[in-house]
Amino acid sequence: MHGWAGWILRVELDNGKINRTPLDPGIARDFIGGRGLNSLTLFNEVGPHIDPLSPENVYCLGAGPLSGTPLGLTSRVEVSTLSPYSGILGDGNAGGALAFMMKRAGLDQIVITGQAEKPCYLLVEDERAELRDAEELWGLSVWETTDKLQEKHGKATSIACIGQAGENLVRVATTMVDKYASAARGSGAVLGSKRLKAVVVKGSGRVSLADADTFKKLAAEDRKFFKESDFQREVVGQYGTHIGMMMWEPGFRNYEKYWDGNDVPDKLRPEAWKEFSLGRHGCHGCHVRCKDYYRIPSGSRAGETGKAMEYECIFCLGTNCGVTDPVAIMEMENICDTYGMDVLALGNTIAMLKDLYSRGLIDEELTDGLDLNWENHADQIELLHRTAMRQGLGNLVAEGMYTLAKRLGGKAMDYCYHVKGLSRGPYPSGVFSLAHATSTRGADHLRGRSWAFSQPDPDMFPILKEKGLLLEDVDENPAPAVIVGERMTTLTDCIGRCKGAVNNWISATPLVWKKPIFEGLAELLEAATGVGYTAEELEQAADRVYALEHAFNLRQGTARKDDRMPQKPEIRDTEEGKADLRNHEKHLDQYYALRGYDRQGRPTPERLNELGLKFVEQGLNRIPARKPWDGPPMWDMDDYPNGGMRS
Repeated sequence: MHGWAGWILRVELDNGKINRTPLDPGIARDFIGGRGLNSLTLFNEVGPHIDPLSPENVYCLGAGPLSGTPLGLTSRVEVSTLSPYSGILGDGNAGGALAFMMKRAGLDQIVITGQAEKPCYLLVEDERAELRDAEELWGLSVWETTDKLQEKHGKATSIACIGQAGENLVRVATTMVDKYASAARGSGAVLGSKRLKAVVVKGSGRVSLADADTFKKLAAEDRKFFKESDFQREVVGQYGTHIGMMMWEPGFRNYEKYWDGNDVPDKLRPEAWKEFSLGRHGCHGCHVRCKDYYRIPSGSRAGETGKAMEYECIFCLGTNCGVTDPVAIMEMENICDTYGMDVLALGNTIAMLKDLYSRGLIDEELTDGLDLNWENHADQIELLHRTAMRQGLGNLVAEGMYTLAKRLGGKAMDYCYHVKGLSRGPYPSGVFSLAHATSTRGADHLRGRSWAFSQPDPDMFPILKEKGLLLEDVDENPAPAVIVGERMTTLTDCIGRCKGAVNNWISATPLVWKKPIFEGLAELLEAATGVGYTAEELEQAADRVYALEHAFNLRQGTARKDDRMPQKPEIRDTEEGKADLRNHEKHLDQYYALRGYDRQGRPTPERLNELGLKFVEQGLNRIPARKPWDGPPMWDMDDYPNGGMRS
């Protein structure tokens, strides 16, 4: 095969069997790669009654057909599983070099099942793959594990691993790739439950291109655009996602309000972070280099360096938790990276907990001696350690926002602003709330929201305006724009491309500035794979993957009620709040109709047949759904592993 490596590695941890199986060309064409292949695997192999932390869950790593090629921004790996954080589809997308190395080793996907008898790690070196003992690695941090494995297997490896949080089945534990890139939604806890400490990949092959000359020419055009763009060079390349503090209205104190640029204190503005900067870096093969490299100047971790502290950390563990000290925020980023915890999910959980404390809804007896006042960053840092160790109050925080609110009971759920267990805060009806509601992994900004709002810009994309492809009145009529955004991000995750530091069309869909919207991507895919695609066929492929994921969640017990719009309790029962909910329901009706779903949000048989998903209808009908979704299954709090060495 061209573009695709043509092979899937299947690892059965319970018996140690490892097999390479050929990638079916028809499946490759229909589901493209990365997220598409992973979501198909989960639908076929993960039923509705599986506990995410049981051996029956499946863990997938997927690379795209454009990963490992000369096209830039394509070293993104999709990590997919049944999430122990949300109880539905759980996928994360990470940078680093793993996707590149997988393709060099001749793999499009790695599928891991079962549970090992004792800690182990998977070593892949070109066509050789084996499980090795990881007893000496168990208990180590992400950084220590990565260093030891690179000492043993060479620097020219890419390593996905977990830290102590994953070993302790912390629901917000993440898979960390090459120390600093995070693939969230609880995937780290799934690896911990399987006793798989790491996946080490080293490859020396090359990706075959069907038409190498054409592909390289198109890739060069793409690279030239980024090189000549003042915005990419002078803003994205200099500040990365830190510019979001001025542009994206970060939440403050569990979304008490959203800050505009005037609210942000000077010490948290993009320019201020330059004080700690040691330079810029990027994922493998990236010419944008959007990520920061910094040194902590003072405090308990003085002199320690870190990389890739994104907007999400500054906002979720910082302002949304009431913390505005930049040194404390850098410390928390490093702590989360070393333990292997998702800063977004963890930040939202702590923000909700602090909110409940400030309202007197939890008392001192629960706080484990910690001060949960908004400004106290020292005790929040201590709480991060206890969360990774599952000790005291940290054992509750380790359950994640939704499950924590369930365990606390009372009015806790009123301040849990979630959609299917994940949170981006409460918004009025419109683009953001609809995109959060329909996201197939819970409320999220990378499933369609950012691409439906304020883009495409007629000044940035005059060709879209010329062709009549600009979507207007997105707040009053958000469904069409949200679907365009969902298609774009789905394809991006399937091909292995980065969505970009500032979540923009130019990064997510190569050549969109030249040939709207998917025509340039179709040319690239044909040159890479030799398989002809039209822009319309790519749209259909995106819809195919999205409908499959939606059906997976339906089988896990979700329903229309879960495509919800969270509201603050003081708004929810007012006439204004009720009217806004009715407006959201109207947008949801339109969205379902455009998607080919019935009014309950179930894809119609006709639509599934159009998408080549007849087996999905059979799967939905044959296997009864889990009881109505109410988050992931809960374990006895005393049954979790806990403890370990502090990072």
